[in-house]
Amino acid sequence: MTLPAPLAAQDAKQDITGLWAAKKRFGPDVRGTLTLVREASGWRAEIAGRKAAVTQAGDTLRFALAGELGGFRGRIEGNRIRGHWIQPRSVTGGMRYATPVVLAAAGPSLWRGEVRPLDESFTLYLKIDREADGRLGVFLRNPDRNIGRNVDLRHIELKDGHVRLLGKPGGATEEVEIATGNFDAGNRLLSIAIPGRGNSYDFEPAGALSDFYPRPGLTAPYAYRPPLPKQDGWPVSTLAAEGIDRTAIERFVQMLIDQPIDSVHAQDIHAVLIARHGKLVLEEYLHGTDGDALHDTRSAAKSLTSVLVGAAMQQGTRIGPETPVYATMEKTLPADLDPRKRAMTLGDLLGMASGFHCDDRDPKAPGNEDVMQDQEAQPDWYRYALDLPMVAPPGASRVYCSTNPNLAGGVLARVTGEPLEQSFDRLIARPMQFGPYALNLQPTGEPYMGGGAQFRPRDFMKLGQLMLDGGTWQGKRILSADWARRSTAPSGELRGLHYGYLWWGIDFPWQRGKLPAFFAAGNGGQVVMVVPKLDLVVAIFGGNYGDKVTYVPQEKYVPDHILPAIR
Repeated sequence: MTLPAPLAAQDAKQDITGLWAAKKRFGPDVRGTLTLVREASGWRAEIAGRKAAVTQAGDTLRFALAGELGGFRGRIEGNRIRGHWIQPRSVTGGMRYATPVVLAAAGPSLWRGEVRPLDESFTLYLKIDREADGRLGVFLRNPDRNIGRNVDLRHIELKDGHVRLLGKPGGATEEVEIATGNFDAGNRLLSIAIPGRGNSYDFEPAGALSDFYPRPGLTAPYAYRPPLPKQDGWPVSTLAAEGIDRTAIERFVQMLIDQPIDSVHAQDIHAVLIARHGKLVLEEYLHGTDGDALHDTRSAAKSLTSVLVGAAMQQGTRIGPETPVYATMEKTLPADLDPRKRAMTLGDLLGMASGFHCDDRDPKAPGNEDVMQDQEAQPDWYRYALDLPMVAPPGASRVYCSTNPNLAGGVLARVTGEPLEQSFDRLIARPMQFGPYALNLQPTGEPYMGGGAQFRPRDFMKLGQLMLDGGTWQGKRILSADWARRSTAPSGELRGLHYGYLWWGIDFPWQRGKLPAFFAAGNGGQVVMVVPKLDLVVAIFGGNYGDKVTYVPQEKYVPDHILPAIR
């Protein structure tokens, strides 16, 4: 029997199947023109209608806004002031970030520059479908942090305007309640509380043009277009000109576009870039991302620590693999210091062979990254690392631990006497023509060198080209050829792969033999892969954080789709 129209319409309003999207933006609100004024009584700062007194120590300037709304630290360099804006703690991730600021002279005793903090937003997608048994199946996708993988939603229940989200977090055997909320049928609004991520989110129906999909609105087959030139140092060329099969690459990108988003584990590729013979030949972005947006590089930024050490060495800093860790970090060594700690060197930290009890895969290890970052008793993470117990002599075995590269950054800062963000800007960012970037900070304000810095994809990819070219970028010597070789050469094994100084190594099958490659890699699918024999650099960025498919770009996409296209 045909239902009366009013009742049918009412049933339709109660139908919550389909794609729902919610997005929150958390600022930060303080941004725009920063003005520094030097007066007889001292310095003062103005930004976004707020004022602050500035302290000066030599050529260094600092200030912090009331209410922890932001701050600045930098130094006077001729007629400019170069520094970094320190934004408030992130709502969804808990970290603070430092972004570069350059103030130019705008008059007598007056300097101005633009503050562009890292925008913080959080996007959630709910995909709801009716299952064969009548229940409503659901999964949650979150391209910023992928909490969907962590909560592992399975079903959603709707009754009398109230919803319950059920899942199996942490591999649970039975479904448990993850979150609750309300459904406003009249306004087509699902309001659901997400604990610890900015309170409740209002989900609205999302159509086929949503960034949930790789290329929303694209109906014609993908057609290759060469990258556009930018003022960032990258020469551009075409696939054909650099000996890469265009048809094969078009087929690969089309595969990414056609990727079904049918579960929380579906591939979430945000960017694919290829450079050959030092020229950028492919630059494609998916899921609403673009080349100007900063991307979280996660642990791929560990490799940056090795690059920064090498750049400091090239500039004459007396530091190297043999630099002692404890004698550098401590004012005086205690008489009862464990001999293994006394023997630890910077090379041990860079090679993941410190001997600390700090396995990132072992939640019981006191040096585990999550354990260290979640504890509040010791906000100084350098001190926390130095106090860790030892489980092996330095150099005896390799264990993946983010504490190691972070402490290596501390050793570098102690030797140079220069803040790490200034060293990075001076030695890497400026000479390599980086654009905007955001360095995540420790509770005490130093950049965290264990991973998580954010860069534009074209900029971060430059690190791979730098190492491929023996430490030079567009003719500029950034680090020595010897350091580039030592950092990327396999000197041991870690997790079944080769490992150097914070660079991974792998051998791909190639023409009945092996094709050596090295790469930087991070959680979520962040990869900068370098294949020296083919004069090739591949960069892939993604959003599968904490997911089992995070290794697909390096283990499948590069060897199965990109390498066969190289002539």
